[in-house]
Amino acid sequence: MKTPITLAALVASLPLVIPSALRAQTALTVYNQNFAVVRETVPLDLSKGINAVTFDQATLHVEPDSVVLRDPTGKVALRILEQSYRADTASQGLMLSLFEGKELDFLVRDRENKEYTVRGKIIRSGYTPNVAAAQRYGNQFYQRQMAMGSWQHGGGGGGPIVEVDGKLRFSLPGEPIFPSLADDTVLRPTLSWQLASDRAAQVKAELGYITGGLSWESAYNLVSPEKGDTLDIVGWVTIDNQSGKTFADSKVKLMAGDVSKLVPDSPSGPLSRSFLGVAASAEMAPVTQKAFDEFHLYSLPRPVTLRNRETKQIEFLRATGVKAATIYIYNGADLSGNRYRGWNDEAVRNNRDYGTVSNPKVWVYREFKNTKENGLGLPMPKGRTRFYRQDDADGAIEFTGENTIDHTAENETVRIYTGDAFDIVGERKRTDYKLSNRNDEVEEAFEIKVRNRKKETVEVRVTERMYRWFNWSLVENSDPYVKTDDRNIEFRVTLKPDEEKVLTYRVRYDWK
Repeated sequence: MKTPITLAALVASLPLVIPSALRAQTALTVYNQNFAVVRETVPLDLSKGINAVTFDQATLHVEPDSVVLRDPTGKVALRILEQSYRADTASQGLMLSLFEGKELDFLVRDRENKEYTVRGKIIRSGYTPNVAAAQRYGNQFYQRQMAMGSWQHGGGGGGPIVEVDGKLRFSLPGEPIFPSLADDTVLRPTLSWQLASDRAAQVKAELGYITGGLSWESAYNLVSPEKGDTLDIVGWVTIDNQSGKTFADSKVKLMAGDVSKLVPDSPSGPLSRSFLGVAASAEMAPVTQKAFDEFHLYSLPRPVTLRNRETKQIEFLRATGVKAATIYIYNGADLSGNRYRGWNDEAVRNNRDYGTVSNPKVWVYREFKNTKENGLGLPMPKGRTRFYRQDDADGAIEFTGENTIDHTAENETVRIYTGDAFDIVGERKRTDYKLSNRNDEVEEAFEIKVRNRKKETVEVRVTERMYRWFNWSLVENSDPYVKTDDRNIEFRVTLKPDEEKVLTYRVRYDWK
């Protein structure tokens, strides 16, 4: 007689099902949009005609219809006649559902840790396979159960019902003991193929597919001395593996750019640098990059092991002495937040009080050129930037602000907002407003004050937007200005320590 065992003991006793020797190096191309392309070598021993092959080493988030299986040498005409993807892996809930209406033994441990068995009949398992599909296709019962919080772990609603000694229990009396696994039970998600081959051959086939659960992002730490406008930049790439699969000693590439990727519309959600060696030491092999289509492709210098549910950081950029000017900008019209949300040009033109609330904050930016002459000159992927300054008193670095940068091409300028100045303040007020009798012209005058309470001289860029209308002209101005575009001007003001500067201008709008 067969000795019954628990599901946990049964699974632990089985060898891993690996259909062939699949230990060739895996290659990954990870996108910063929560997906990746996986490429593996799958040795196949094919007969002429139709071959049944299974593969259970894919990720949990494989997109089955993205699978490409081919002979990269082109010597064997290999076709997938049929492909099946099974994700109903063995679990206690699934096994209980297979035994509904049947009796099982349950292993019980008492308070003294003694074991005995109880016989019970499974009236209801409390498990429903593929809840995501039930939700996706509009099963309202499952959605209501989820909303009420009565959904059970494993995917079912309402909980199990077991009959023991003629009485019903709404819970399991113990750990269920199953007599066997069904012949077609799978222990992990499995791809099954019917392959047609034009001849018998041993083929090192290439398997490629798209999977969710893998992503990467870059981060930059920028450290500057207490005085001066230079930066040391260290860049990190962070790879996050939530795919359900460990990739051992894999060749990894990172794709930077905004790749078009469709996301399924379902309630369960989506499926889901020196790149060239700036200041690289002999111990730190450089991450290489190249333009690829409309994007940039970065290759890590050596194989990397990415464990499931692991986040891994790799240094990819190190540059010193990057010139990065500190820029102070005063935009005195407080147009932020929801104050004027939804206003159009007509509403702005006709409201005399628009833009008269003053913003006292002076914004601080760091700006540097991404050029070889400035120690960079490399495509920089988008990511978070963290700024630090070194305290000369004790040598410690102190955090001074953070933001993000977008994908930045070589020879472009990076400008990053880091916060508001403490010792530089602004003040803006309107001093005159005149509307013509025919309501086709308006003149508006402003006075702007900027004060420097720092111990050193600074330059402040005072920016003003001509927001009333696109037909405008300055009829009076106290200081020279630069027209930066069709609606904006900029005054550049140099302020000595503890100095205040007053700017005035008058603008005329007409819509005749």
